[in-house]
Amino acid sequence: MLDNIRNQIKNLSISERILLVEDIWDSIANEEQSFELTDKQKKLVRRRSKELKDNPAVGKKWEEIRDKFLGKK
Repeated sequence: MLDNIRNQIKNLSISERILLVEDIWDSIANEEQSFELTDKQKKLVRRRSKELKDNPAVGKKWEEIRDKFLGKK
């Protein structure tokens, strides 16, 4: 079954595969189970959050990045 799904995915366009990955990631994030970040990951998230808070102009919204990558804008 998994091989069949993989073959179907290969037939999708790049933009369709990206959207599929986004949907899969969202479905994982919405699960009741949570996962614990490592100390290294937590430190990285805190550092990046601080950088963004100190200088909001350096960041971009996910929608902007996605749309640019998919050629929507």
